[in-house]
Order: sequence, then C-alpha cells, then structure tokens
Amino acid sequence: MASELGQQNVKGTPMSNTIDMQWNLVLDTLRTEIDENTYKSWFKPLALINIDGGRAIMAAPTRFMRNWLLSNFAERLKNAWQRVNMEVTDIDIIVLSGFQGTDKDIEDDGIQKSESITKPKVKSNASVKMVSESSFGAPLDARFTFDSFVVGKSNEFAYAAARRVAENKDVNFNPLFLHGGVGLGKTHLMHSIAWAMRENFPNKKVVYLSAEQFMYQFISSIRYKDTMSFKEKFRNVDLLMIDDLQFIANKNSTQEEFFHTFNALIDHNRQVVLSADRSPSNLEGVEERIRSRLGWGLVADIHPTDYELRLGILQQKANNIPEVEIQSEVIEFLARRISSNVRELEGAFNRMVAHSTLIGRPITLDMTQEVLQDLLRANDRRVTVDEIQRQVADYYNIKLSDLLSARRARQVARPRQLAMYLSKQLTSMSLPAIGRKFGGRDHTTVMHAVKRIEELRQTDSVLEEDILHLERMFST
Repeated sequence: MASELGQQNVKGTPMSNTIDMQWNLVLDTLRTEIDENTYKSWFKPLALINIDGGRAIMAAPTRFMRNWLLSNFAERLKNAWQRVNMEVTDIDIIVLSGFQGTDKDIEDDGIQKSESITKPKVKSNASVKMVSESSFGAPLDARFTFDSFVVGKSNEFAYAAARRVAENKDVNFNPLFLHGGVGLGKTHLMHSIAWAMRENFPNKKVVYLSAEQFMYQFISSIRYKDTMSFKEKFRNVDLLMIDDLQFIANKNSTQEEFFHTFNALIDHNRQVVLSADRSPSNLEGVEERIRSRLGWGLVADIHPTDYELRLGILQQKANNIPEVEIQSEVIEFLARRISSNVRELEGAFNRMVAHSTLIGRPITLDMTQEVLQDLLRANDRRVTVDEIQRQVADYYNIKLSDLLSARRARQVARPRQLAMYLSKQLTSMSLPAIGRKFGGRDHTTVMHAVKRIEELRQTDSVLEEDILHLERMFST
C-alpha cells in the first residue's frame, strides 16, 4: 500500500501498521464474498482514511462510486469491518478531492499526463492506499512496483517483457499480452509498468483500467451521446493497459469499440498492454479478428507459483515488518501449504501478522496452524474450475477449446453442462463467475446446466456413472 501520510492515530499515539492490517483483512473478507470483477471495480479503488470514534472512514475517487457503494454494499462493508474490529459501529465513504478526477474533471480536462499523478490531498492523520493515474483510468496501487515483484521461474519471462516495455521509448513488441490464473501477478506487473513509465518518461500519457471499466465508460458515452470524447481520450494515450480482457467476451458493442481503439493505437505506434486469465487463442466469446490481433505482439504466460517463489514472496513480506518476529519454519510451512495463488498466500500472511499484532501473541507454527486452519483445510485439496474443465474434456475426448466454445452439438454440449454442474458442486465460485470461466456465459446458462444434470442423473445410469467417476478423480 502507499506510504502513510500521517503520524497519529485516533488516540493520538504514533500510528502503527495495525489499521493498515485491519484494512487488508477487510478487503480479504470482501474478496471471498463477492466475485472478482465486482471487487476490482468497486472495492479495490477505495482508500482507508482513518478510524475515528468507531467510524471507519474510506475514500472513493468519484461521487458515483461512493453513492453506488453506500446504496448496494454499505451493510456488507460494515459487517466486514466488524469481523475485524468490533469497535467499528459505522462506516462512511467520502469523495476525496485529488484522489481521482471528479465527473466534471473528466468532461473538462480529458486526460491527464502521467507527470500530473499526485498523492491525494488529505488531512494529516490519514492513511491512503491508492494513487490516481488519470482522470478516467483506475487508481494505481503503490505497493505494486517492479522492486516489490518477486521473480521466479514461473514469471521471469513476463517480468522481463514488462520491464522492457517500461524502460524503452521504442515499442519493440505490441501488444504485450499477459495471461495466467487468478492471483499470479498480472495486475502487479501492469501497475509496475505504469509506475516505471511515470518515472522514466513523465510526459507520456498513461492509462490503466479494467476491461469492465472500459465497458462502463463506453456505455456511458453512448448514453450521454459523447462517443467522440470517449474515442479522443482513449486513442490519444501513449500507453493503454487493460486488465482482465476476458470480461468483454460476448459483449459485441464493447468489442467493436475496443477493436477500433486497439487498431488506432497500434497504427500510431502507441504501446498497448493487456491481461487475461487465458491466452488469446482461448478467449472464447471474443471475435476472431480481435484474437488474431492480440497475438501480433508478445504473449507471456505466468505459470502457477513453485515452492521457491512462494518462499521468496513470504521472506520479502517478513523483511518489510522487522518489528514482528516470524520463525523460519512458519515461512516454510506457509510456502508449502498455501499453493493456490500469491493473493491467497499474502492474505494468509496478513491474517497471521494481524492476529499476532492485535492479540499480542508470538507467531509460532502452532499459532499459524490454529489461526489459518480453515485456509489450510481448503488448500489440502482444492478443485478449480480450470481443472474440472481439463478433466471433463479429457474424459469425453474432446478439445478444451470446444468445451469452452459456443458449439451446441450434443457431444460437446452435454460435457459442458456436466463441467458446469461439477464446478457448482465442487468449488465455491458463484454462478456468474463460473459462467465467465465458460466463455463468458450468463449465470442463467449455468443454472440451467446444473438443473438439467440433476434431472438426468436420476434416470441416466451411464451419466450417473460418469459423474461418480469424475467426482472420485477430484477427491483423490
């Protein structure tokens, strides 16, 4: 997170990392309860300001975001705070001037150059997490820099490509396309590129945002009959970074605008950096002309972490808090047991440190196993949707790309329904999230698949055997 701007907490004593830890735990809680796109679009841009008299005060970059959160998630946000700090009885979200441009700023100023990136103007007792990148881009996380990125065999190629983009004026490959599973470092690398570009080339115009935010801004421009302004903003940047590109699957109008924006930037030798949870060729629901262009530049895969990389990440985090003593056997234990992704690994570390700081209990192996028992059980055998898709495709001898495609032939449609059914039964993902993993399908499609398989397994003995066999494969 960004460095603290103030030195006093609400009681007037020197501010420690305790409030920051609480905020991290609140975000971790919310992330487990809502889908990833909602979290990134609405909660990640929030900044913690302070805890004052039992009220947790946060900042949003726009009035629209503040009003939407208070209307739709106020109770859930308060509950998440109370799980971490029982003294918090209320929440408030303010719109922070200087944190990100207001609606008027967007209309009047268009794009800000990267040299104009500034830390928010806040009172002296505030702790702020994010820094705005442009008046229509998403905030950047000050934690996500190249210096804080731990390099290992699984991500060294993507890291080297990202640094090349950030450190060279000449565009050597365009676009740079990063892909990999959840929590493996794609967003970290994209933020790192933006920060490095700001330092190396302060006059360049840099914009980072999610594909969902790109879509919302495009829809808003249509609604307010201001598409020309939208086009001018996005086609006159030096570096455009769009995260989670798989979100635009099956969204035809957004794909059309993205296609033209992409071409305009490439034609003018402007850099484009994109990320998704799968390679361009596997982006089902995305037009073929877009997929082919995404492969023009450099495609860099970020693989799941290995033990050595996880160990390095934890050691770096431990070195950043020298005031907290963490035994080496605890670090090694976590690196072995939390193997799903970096985000969950860091969440486990933060929870362990927060528990020690708040309770005053030393961090030992016994304490770690007790505090993280639910997470450790989940990581003992965690089935993922990706794994289900691969196993079902192999079992029925069909291509994975066919399973994720729009094909409706029975030999593909039934295994697809079965994979959706198993994803609902064996993972904790929501129906909308499962739908997105299957080529951007709607949650109602997943509901129909689940219901259909439940009905068929009552009468189709062959299908019932298939289901039992697959379930045994995932439980071993």
